[in-house]
Amino acid sequence: MESYRIPTKLQRLGSDIDENQLAYHKRRVAVTKEFTFDAAHHLHSYEGKCKNLHGHTYRIVVTVSGYVNNIGLVVDFADLKRIYLETIEQKLDHQYLNEVLPPMNTSAENMVVWMWEQLDEAIHKQVAAEQQVRLEEVVLYETPTSRATLKRAWME
Repeated sequence: MESYRIPTKLQRLGSDIDENQLAYHKRRVAVTKEFTFDAAHHLHSYEGKCKNLHGHTYRIVVTVSGYVNNIGLVVDFADLKRIYLETIEQKLDHQYLNEVLPPMNTSAENMVVWMWEQLDEAIHKQVAAEQQVRLEEVVLYETPTSRATLKRAWME
């Protein structure tokens, strides 16, 4: 039979660890969160199946980087989720993308740039400036094997 250890005491702030120990370092760290949404679209001037109205379960992978705050977090995952919900999901989930996005062909390559612009603006407005949080990469999966990627260096 396997043996395993059960902690006998939970670590307590103030007696086992001090406030000034919560931020272990002062290095830039990347944080990544993934989301999905469902939407329909079609492509103009395209010869192939995608010229017809069809749908996808899109997956978006958002990576930000920054310096940890006094408790050791770059950005709370819940804050990153809220930003995504407000800027992307509320606008695109269960929508006809050709209708709700700016005039463009609704290719993954076009959509990932629009998503970057929305997320980047929201991050700058809503995340603490002293942590220097910045968007590093957005990956938009149209299918499990097809994706468009945008990196910070390509937007500068």
